[in-house]
Amino acid sequence: MPFRKVNDLILPTLLPIASCLLPEKIYFCAMQIIDTHNHIYLPDFNADRHEVVKRALDAGVWRIMMPNIDSSSVVPMLECEEQFPGICLPMMALHPTSVKENFRIELDAVEKALQEHKYYGIGETGIDLYWDKTFIREQVISFRQHLRLAEEYKLPVVIHARESLGLIIKELQDFGAGRVKGIFHAFPGNAADAHAVTGMGFMIGIGGVVTFKNGRQAEAAIAAGVSNIVLETDAPYLAPVPHRGKRNEAAWLTLVINKLSEVLALSPVEVATGTSENARRLFNL
Repeated sequence: MPFRKVNDLILPTLLPIASCLLPEKIYFCAMQIIDTHNHIYLPDFNADRHEVVKRALDAGVWRIMMPNIDSSSVVPMLECEEQFPGICLPMMALHPTSVKENFRIELDAVEKALQEHKYYGIGETGIDLYWDKTFIREQVISFRQHLRLAEEYKLPVVIHARESLGLIIKELQDFGAGRVKGIFHAFPGNAADAHAVTGMGFMIGIGGVVTFKNGRQAEAAIAAGVSNIVLETDAPYLAPVPHRGKRNEAAWLTLVINKLSEVLALSPVEVATGTSENARRLFNL
């Protein structure tokens, strides 16, 4: 096996390595985990973001994908990318709960941003019928535009489908099978739904909800199989048990991995390796 020298350490080149240029240190771990959905740029992390990233790296999380919310979140998201280059990676979209009267102005800002900066995905977009149904029509129009952008820029789309899974599946069918790929974030469906979306070429995002006592993500994960799953936190939200109700963070993905290991009858390393390889291919990392 070939070797290389990094900071006076002799390491095999095939060893997965997570590194971060934090002051005077580079962190290494034998297992690389990818958090495909994390709002680490939000004010919830302003007091200790540096420590949160260090804990993530120590836990083996080497990439943190950041979905955008709206025009107000772009600057803090890109500042986070600049602070943690190669670790915190941005995506671009208008979140469905931010679709209001001015949504066309927001969509223009999304397209302009895609022209000016490198983004790794179109997200998060989708349809949310849980909080407010006032702008259903506008949410559908916005989602369709994001699908077109995902196809144009050849980027994966990260889909928010709260109380709207059937509608979104229909929209994807109408758009055309195979034209886009991506993730159903915080997958809300059952086993049959998992079969449906993976049959369309999409991954399902599994996070802290899989550890909840009455959640359906475990049955969805079994139906999908590890080859169709990616890991996510949705931090600062949806912390896994035993931290449920607290601010979530990427380091706690190890708890999700342990639960999926039980559910799928695989080792934690197999879960981490399989899901991270899925994310690497999807985001072209």
